Amino acid sequence: MVSLASRTDDHAVRHVPRDAETAGVPSPLEPDDVYHLLQTRRRRDVLRYLHRADGPVQLRALAEQIAAWEAETTVENLTSSERQRVYISLYQTHLPKLDTHDVIDYDKDRGTIEATPLAAQLVPYLTGLEATTEHDPWPRRYATAVGGCGLLLTAIATGLVSIPWAIAAASITGLIAAVTTVHAYSVRWR
Repeated sequence: MVSLASRTDDHAVRHVPRDAETAGVPSPLEPDDVYHLLQTRRRRDVLRYLHRADGPVQLRALAEQIAAWEAETTVENLTSSERQRVYISLYQTHLPKLDTHDVIDYDKDRGTIEATPLAAQLVPYLTGLEATTEHDPWPRRYATAVGGCGLLLTAIATGLVSIPWAIAAASITGLIAAVTTVHAYSVRWR
């Protein structure tokens, strides 16, 4: 049986006192805190933006950039409501939560945000999350395979190519199966 004294010692080891954090040694975040902080896209976008920034950023600039990412447009093409919706949720919810966990320094009065050394612990979890289907080659590869199959069927139907339909069907099935298999293995081994 574990004594109360040893449980207290374990707790003290896991939670570094706040004065140690100010000495430049941030205590590691608990896994549950990491999952909770990264569960929303806006908080991940805040961390991504701050990771790329040099020093403190203004809330307005942060909100505009995140709104542009969400709307898949530029900051110049944002509507007022798109800007406001993101600004309010950052101001009221997401930034205070990151600040409470000491991941950022958020000065509400000045409207400035700066990443703390603790934010660096979350950066590895952000890698790859910003990938979208625009940069994913697989939809294009599937479309190419289907288009090639369509061209083959058209060539057979018009008489340009003289092969039996059974061979064409087997070739099409084989091609789609090959592309799907390569895709499945490439995703699995990343």
